Formats: sequence, structure tokens, C-alpha cells
Amino acid sequence: MKRQQILVAGTGVLILLVLYFFGNTVPPQRPNGTANGASGASAVKSIGLQDILQELEAHLTPAQLSYVNRLQQSVVRGDVAAQQLNADRQLGRFWKDSVADGYLLYAYYTGEAAKLENTEKRLTFAARLFLDGLQVQDNQQLKGWMATNAKELFEKALAVNQGNDSTKVGLGASYIFGAAAGDPTEVMQGIQQILEVVRRDSTNMYAQFMLGVGGIESGQIDKAIERLTTVVRHEPGNVEAMLLLAEGYQQKGDKTGAIKYYEGARKLIGSPEMIKAIDQQIKALR
Repeated sequence: MKRQQILVAGTGVLILLVLYFFGNTVPPQRPNGTANGASGASAVKSIGLQDILQELEAHLTPAQLSYVNRLQQSVVRGDVAAQQLNADRQLGRFWKDSVADGYLLYAYYTGEAAKLENTEKRLTFAARLFLDGLQVQDNQQLKGWMATNAKELFEKALAVNQGNDSTKVGLGASYIFGAAAGDPTEVMQGIQQILEVVRRDSTNMYAQFMLGVGGIESGQIDKAIERLTTVVRHEPGNVEAMLLLAEGYQQKGDKTGAIKYYEGARKLIGSPEMIKAIDQQIKALR
């Protein structure tokens, strides 16, 4: 997996940097828009499983394609559910281990297997595969498909255990990161999901952090700074929160505040690539 794009233009400089380096990612878009980019003709229509399968299967060797087809057609008669579960698991492993750009199909088949198992652990694991990928995906059609899958899996996990606050936060985050072009309606829907958790437990730093992200995404910068400051106060080593705070202050035009948190995060980072990117930001602000 290549880590190609570190910074983005405009005011959203660090939010992708944070999520790009600290989350599990899907491969970035290809320049020609194939597979994970899915631009060109695919950009004018919604993307679905068949679009992704068609694109990725086109790059398989004959032996690999034969293996995939055999698994896809392996469910016949008898204990159909057990056969489907076994096929989904094997397909998930194949796309994870054998294909460089197979993350999306790994997540999909892991999710299909989780639905059949219907345990909270499996459902939330699969949902988070989609959520992690959403955080670095910039193709709007793919984001919609990924968000739909993430929401469905989180909702199924909540049906198993309605009291899991982390699952509720994950569901809200799926709305925030899956929002079409930062659609404020979807972002606010996600924020409301997470606010339910914070109102019961203000010490839930995962929820506070996601509210901070939602605030940045929706342009509620003051609220985002308030949430993220709470996170950093309770978790002084939280680099992601520091970088987002720097982004928030930068959007406000508060260079002093931005530099403070860039420098704070820099002290905790070991990646030369990230340090270089942060140094460039600090230099630009001075």
C-alpha cells in the first residue's frame, strides 16, 4: 500500500494527515480512476459491489480468477448458511492476502461473514474495517458505498447489544465520514448519534474526539476546539487530537494556537515524513 498523499490543499490540511497515518487505510485512488479511484464513467453513477468486483477481478491472474469463481459458486445445497459463511471467510482472506488493492472486498466479505455469525464482536470488527477506510477515502461514490456497509454492520451490532457506546459512536462516525461532500445534514446526524453517548458519559474520550472531528467537518470550529481540548487534557499523548486542534485554530486564523499544537504533536511523533509535513505547516504560519 503506497502512502501517497500527505497534505491536501486549502484549510483541511491536517485532518487527512491525522487519519492517514493513524488509521487502517484503504489504498489511495489510482491516477486513472480505476479500482479504488473509480472515477471517469463510474463517477457519474453510484458504485456498488459489482463495479468493484469487475474492476479488481480484471487484474487477477487466470488461476486467481478461477479460485474466486469457484468460491463464489460453492454454495449449493444442504447447510447453505455454513457453506456461505465458509465461502465468505475464504474470499475475505483471499482479497486481503493475495491482492494489493483488495481492501474493499476484504472488508465486504468480512462483513458478509459477520452478518451470518451475528455476534457483536464480528459485526463491530467488520464495521470498523469500513469506518477506517472511510476516513481516508476521497472518492464520493465509494464513500457512499462504504458508509452504507459500515452503518448496516454497526446497526446490526447494536441490535445484539444496544448498550455498547463505542458501537454507537462508530455508527455516528460513519455518518460523519460518509457524508457526501461534507453534507451538513449527514454530518449533523452523525453528531447527534454521538451526542447521545456524551450526554450520558462526558468522560468517553472516543466520543469527544469524534465530536471534535464532526465539528471540523461541519465548520463548527469553536465547538470542535472545545471537544478536542477536553480530549488532550485527559489524554496528553493523543497526537491525533493535537493535530486536529492545530487544524481548528488554523481555520480560525489563530496562528499562535495552531503552532502550539503542531509543536506539541511534533514532540510525540517518530515519523520523519510526518515531522517534515508539520514543520512545513509551522513555517507557513510564521
